[in-house]
Amino acid sequence: MKKHIYRPIEALLERVIDETPNIKTFVIKPLEPFSFKTGQFVELVVPGVGEAPFTPSSSPLKTDKIEITIMKAGFVTDRLHAMKGGEKLGIRGPYGTSYPVESFHGKEVLILGGGVGLAPLRSLLYTLLSDVSKFTKIILAYGSKTPGDVVYKYLFPEWNKTRGLEILKSVDVCPVDMDWEGEVGLVTCLLDKAKFDPQKTAAVVCGPPVMMKFSTMKLISLGFDPKDIYLSMEANMSCGLGKCGHCQIGEYFICKDGPVFTYDKLKHIGDPFV
Repeated sequence: MKKHIYRPIEALLERVIDETPNIKTFVIKPLEPFSFKTGQFVELVVPGVGEAPFTPSSSPLKTDKIEITIMKAGFVTDRLHAMKGGEKLGIRGPYGTSYPVESFHGKEVLILGGGVGLAPLRSLLYTLLSDVSKFTKIILAYGSKTPGDVVYKYLFPEWNKTRGLEILKSVDVCPVDMDWEGEVGLVTCLLDKAKFDPQKTAAVVCGPPVMMKFSTMKLISLGFDPKDIYLSMEANMSCGLGKCGHCQIGEYFICKDGPVFTYDKLKHIGDPFV
């Protein structure tokens, strides 16, 4: 029998990890085999409430469980943030395009994330680190509003020890009562600190639309080819199948033709970050 495109498979919410006051990571165990490629997204279903699209933050190499990091921002996410381990969920997908990891082989990879945008980039980072010898260098440049808004704080000490991985962090502002060892300024300030060759580097960007816009402009000014800038365009996705039209930009449906695009594909659309 053909699989129903709107019917989710059952899943169990095993554990919830508090990241920041309004961001949590949900550890989910699908009750049927389920896999995805890094960069693809899934539709997470809260029974009796609704569904919403999210990109997994866990490694695609681990298929028994999926981790999804979610910011509290609306009806479905409000209910998700109130859920506890042991409750039932649904999951359908995966959908959309993935990061072309094999095309990064032999290059430097610059990962530029803002806020909860680090979630899909964590999945990519795990994929790259699974065979780090295939990349000349990996740079993770991450910005958040304040030190209290940094996600995955407990993972940075481990990542800092990883050979071949350079980490740069910034916050927009640092309150006087908070400790902070990184830069203070917008995430684009990290591009002036990182050492890379734009001609030999693939840049991957994910974060709020305004952050992605100005990061892309900065990368172009530094000499990046638009074909080497990969954007995770997740705004306004809904059905995941290109049916509802909510996520259309230019001739593309983000959910069906993306969410991973090169800037080269989008640069003719005026302002694709609106």
